[in-house]
Amino acid sequence: MEKRSTSELENILGSTSPSGIGEYLKENAESMLTGDRPFCVYMHEMIRKYGKTQQEVFLQADLPERFGYKLLSEEKHTRQRDYILRICYAAGMELEETQKALKLYGMAPLYAKLPRDAVLMIAFNNRKGSVLEVNALLAAHRLPTLKTSGTLE
Repeated sequence: MEKRSTSELENILGSTSPSGIGEYLKENAESMLTGDRPFCVYMHEMIRKYGKTQQEVFLQADLPERFGYKLLSEEKHTRQRDYILRICYAAGMELEETQKALKLYGMAPLYAKLPRDAVLMIAFNNRKGSVLEVNALLAAHRLPTLKTSGTLE
């Protein structure tokens, strides 16, 4: 059976009763994220997909390598969504992939009704420039820039 998208799974769940949970899980096993660290697995897949190394991503994201490795391995957890956004942007990820990464990390996805998030969504959709240029775009609209790695949690 082929992998189903999140929206396909959500549609199926809309008509699944509690007694059908076992059948749902069995029929959609290939589409489900398993394991104890889905964010870690997903991010490694994305970095590989875009032909980068973790070291390149951390350098472009302006994050210390050691801290970046700890975030991706889930050895360290941050409440700073900006760090995850920096990594996603530096990895070359598209908006939909970034939204998924945020959700897997346990963070709120970007929300189109928030001005800062809207600008970030445009930046991910257009994929022009570096994290520094994304910050310049945010600053040009008088919005807070992506936090730097100056004060790590």
